[in-house]
Amino acid sequence: MDEQTLGTGLTVLIVDDEEDLLSLLEYNLEQEGFEVVLARDGVEAIEQTRAQEPDLIILDIMMPKMDGIEVCEKLRKDAHLRTIPIMMLTARNEEEDKVQGLDVGADIYLGKPVSVSVIVSQAKALLRSARRYDDPPDQIEVHNLRVDRDRYLVYQGNGDEETEMRLPRKEFELLYFLASHPGRVFSRQEILDEVWGPDVYVVDRTVDVHVRKIREKIGSEYIETVKGVGYKMRE
Repeated sequence: MDEQTLGTGLTVLIVDDEEDLLSLLEYNLEQEGFEVVLARDGVEAIEQTRAQEPDLIILDIMMPKMDGIEVCEKLRKDAHLRTIPIMMLTARNEEEDKVQGLDVGADIYLGKPVSVSVIVSQAKALLRSARRYDDPPDQIEVHNLRVDRDRYLVYQGNGDEETEMRLPRKEFELLYFLASHPGRVFSRQEILDEVWGPDVYVVDRTVDVHVRKIREKIGSEYIETVKGVGYKMRE
């Protein structure tokens, strides 16, 4: 999909209680061809996500009724909505805040103040990254895992003992990428470039957080840490 048509037919949900920022983002994203839906608190964000099923969510943290961390947690626990890319946009810029945002499933964490052009650019980059996996059906089998790219499902075990899991989008894409190259070691930056895309600004810590989340769900024996280098899928 080229840059001119990237926004066409895609919906972005913007969640923020700052009216000026909502209006500014709405105008600029609509200029890029996006359909824009607005929410002004966390409860409305959940309602709009269920009603609209947007292609991307731009989510503030500090909001009335329900903060962005809780919104993100709830969406990532919803099997139907958990793969929607989420960009957190917030004035909370401490390292622990960023880690918490990534821990609950945010794909990108941008700190305010940030220019509208950067937000729009990062939104496009995140959507490009998400759509890289919209290819024909494909499955990868490694160890006792079967990674189904068409259904965004992971199957663990064999025969009657097989368990089905649905991971958040970025966790799935990271697992799929490593499983596609068993035995090969990738640096954190290589993983960021391949899974998040070279245009998306996220820190190396993002990879560590997502690997930890994957290990919590499938076990620690599949993805190996190569000290001082990065990660690999065990052969």
